[in-house]
Amino acid sequence: MCHIPVFCWITATVLEDVLETREGGQLPTTLTEMYIHFLVVQAKVKKVKYDGGAETDPHWSPESRKMMESLGKLAFDQLQKGNLIFYESDLTECGIDIRAASVYSGVFTQIFKEERGLYQDKVFCFIHLSVQEFLAALHVHLNFINSGLNLLEEKQTTSKKSETGESPEKYFYQSAVNKALQSPNGHLDLFLRFLLGLSLQTHQTLLQGLLTQTGSSSQTNQETVQYIKKKLSENLSAEKSINLFHCLNELNDRSLVEEIQQSLRSGSLSTDKLSPAQWSALVFILLSSEKDLDVFDLKKYSASEEALLRLLPVVKASNRALLSGCNLSERSCEALCSVLISNSLSLGELDLSNNNLQDSGVKLLSAGLKSTNCTLETLSLSGCLITEEGCTSLASALNSNPSHLRELDLSYNHPGDSGMKLLSAGLKEPGWRLDTLRVEPAGVRWLRPGLRKYSCQLTIDTNTVNTKLQLSDNNRKVTRVEEVQSYPDHPDRFDVKPQLLCRNGLTGRCYWEVEWRGRVDISVSYRRIRRKGNSYDCVFGRNDHSWNLICADDGPDYVRHNYRETSISSSSSSSSSSSSSVSNRAAVYVDCPAGTLSFYRVSSDTLIHLHTFNTTFTQTLYPGFRFDFWSPGSSVSLC
Repeated sequence: MCHIPVFCWITATVLEDVLETREGGQLPTTLTEMYIHFLVVQAKVKKVKYDGGAETDPHWSPESRKMMESLGKLAFDQLQKGNLIFYESDLTECGIDIRAASVYSGVFTQIFKEERGLYQDKVFCFIHLSVQEFLAALHVHLNFINSGLNLLEEKQTTSKKSETGESPEKYFYQSAVNKALQSPNGHLDLFLRFLLGLSLQTHQTLLQGLLTQTGSSSQTNQETVQYIKKKLSENLSAEKSINLFHCLNELNDRSLVEEIQQSLRSGSLSTDKLSPAQWSALVFILLSSEKDLDVFDLKKYSASEEALLRLLPVVKASNRALLSGCNLSERSCEALCSVLISNSLSLGELDLSNNNLQDSGVKLLSAGLKSTNCTLETLSLSGCLITEEGCTSLASALNSNPSHLRELDLSYNHPGDSGMKLLSAGLKEPGWRLDTLRVEPAGVRWLRPGLRKYSCQLTIDTNTVNTKLQLSDNNRKVTRVEEVQSYPDHPDRFDVKPQLLCRNGLTGRCYWEVEWRGRVDISVSYRRIRRKGNSYDCVFGRNDHSWNLICADDGPDYVRHNYRETSISSSSSSSSSSSSSVSNRAAVYVDCPAGTLSFYRVSSDTLIHLHTFNTTFTQTLYPGFRFDFWSPGSSVSLC
C-alpha cells in the first residue's frame, strides 16, 4: 500500500498528529490503528474548524457520531454491491439527507467527496477504497457490539450462540473470516483486516467517544487467531493465505512468521517439511523483504517445481527471478505465464536456464510474453532443450509485444537455421526493442536433459599433489596416506597442506562428478593459490580465491568461501540420507560467465541441490581436492 499516494498522505497526516500531540508516544503498528488515528484527526478538524470547539473538547459530538454511522452504512452497503461511486438514491437509502451530503463532503472533505458525473448528475465517493472498507468494517463492528446484529449473515439476527454452542463473538469473527475467504475476487480482504483489528481492546480505546461500548475479549481474539491458523493449513490460494497473515498482524499475532524467521536465521529451514501454513508464512516474509524482492533465488529455498508454485507471489513481486537449474517443467511455464500476463511491473529479469522446459514449455511461456501486460526485459532460456519450434513461438510472441524484451539468451539449445533466422531478423525490426540475442553454442548435442551435457573430463595435475596423497587407478583416484610419497620437487606442489589441483582450466559451463570416502573437500580455486607454507592463503575455502564443499562419511556438511562457512540445509541432508540409492557421489557445476558455482549430491540419476555460490569470477578456475589431515584412508575418485 505504500505505493498508493492516498495511503502515503494518510500516513503523513497521522504521523504528524501523533508526533505533535503525544510526546514519546508509540507510533501505529497496524493498518487498523493507522486508519483509526486518521478518523480521529478528521473528527478533530471538524470540531475546531466547523463546530467552533476547542482542542480540549471531546472529539465526538452526537452530530459527528450520527454522521459516521450514516457514512459507515453507506460504505458497507455499497461495498457489498461492489460499488465505488454512489448516487443520490444510494445516500437516501442510508438515511443521508441529500442537502446534508454537501455538508458531509465539506466537513469530512478528506473522507467523502461530491463530484459531477458525465451528465452533470451529482455523484459521491470516498477518497479511496481503503477508506470505504475501513468505514464499512467500523459500521459492522458498531452494529454487533451495540445491538448484537451480525450484518454479515444472510439472515440478519441478533447475537446468539451458534448451533455448535460457540459464543456470539467467536461465531461473529469466524463467520467474517469464512465470508472473506468465499469471496471470489477478494473484495472483502481489507475489510476483514479492519474488522479483526477493531476487535482489539487497544484499538477500541482509541475510538472512545465514538464507541459507547467495547466488545471482544482477549480469549475471543486468541480463538480467532487459532481459527485463522487452522484455515492456513487448508491449502488456500497464495493470495488468500497472505491476507490471513495480514489479519494475524492486525491481531498482533506474529508467531508463525517468527517461527519461520528463526529457521531462516539459523539455517535450519527444511522446505521438505513445511506445512501449507508455514509455506504461506515464508511467502509473507519474503514479500516483506526488500532484499529478497530485489533478487529472488529459488535455489536458496528448494530447487523444485513445488517450491516455485508455492513461492509464485514472490516471483511476481521480485525484480530479478533466478530459477535456473530448479527441475522445472512445462507446468512451471504455465504458472509463470500467469505472472507475465498479470501486469507485474516489478519483474524485469527471468532466468530459467538449465530446466527441461522443451518446446511445449516455451510455447506456454510465449503466451505470457505476447501479452501487452508483460514488461519483462531479460529472459534466459539457455540449456532448456529448445528447437526451431520453440524459437517460432518466441518470435511470434515478440511480434505481438516487441517493445519490452531487450535480452534473450538461447545458448546451449538447437534452434536450427530457421530458428536463428527468425529471431535474428527481429533484431533488424525497428519496432523490436531486442538488442541482445545469444544463440551460441548451439547444436543437437545440447538437447540432452540435465547438467551432464556439460560434462568435462578432469585430469589431476601430478605436479600439485601433496606427498601425503597417493595416486592410483591411472591417476583417477587419490587417497590420504601416512607414508610420504616420492614425488619430485616442484614449485606448484602443496608442501604442507594435503591438497591438489587438476590441470583443467574451466571455461564456459563445466560439470563433473566425484566419489569420496572419509573427510574430503571438493573445491575450485584460482591457479594463484599459495602452494608453500601453512597459512590460510594455502587452504581451499579459507581465502577469497577458492570455494569448497566439505564432505564426511555421512554426507556433505557445509560449504566454505573466504573462511565463511554455510551449513548444508537439513532438507538436503535428510533427503540424501534417507534414500538407499544415494552414494557418496557429489557433482559440481560451474557457469563461469554467469558467475555461478553449484554443488550437488548424486542420487541415481537425480541431482540433489546442496548450495550455489553467486559471484564474479575474475580468473580461470581449476578443480581441486583437500583431505583432512587427521583422516588417513580418505579418498576421492574422478568419475
